[in-house]
Amino acid sequence: MLGRATTLVRSTLSNSIRYGSHGGVPGENLPFQLHNRYRLTAWFCLFFGSGLALPFVVVRHQLLKK
Repeated sequence: MLGRATTLVRSTLSNSIRYGSHGGVPGENLPFQLHNRYRLTAWFCLFFGSGLALPFVVVRHQLLKK
């Protein structure tokens, strides 16, 4: 029973790797495009800036709350 499950998992993984990719192009599996440098920079600033600013915004909100 365990041998059959292992074989099934191994065949499923190898099929997904074999047919799921397009040849190993760098940046193919990323959720954003790498072609436009300025758009990528803006998205990174927005992503990391929002994460770093959130604690300060929460503290400011709590201090201004009546």
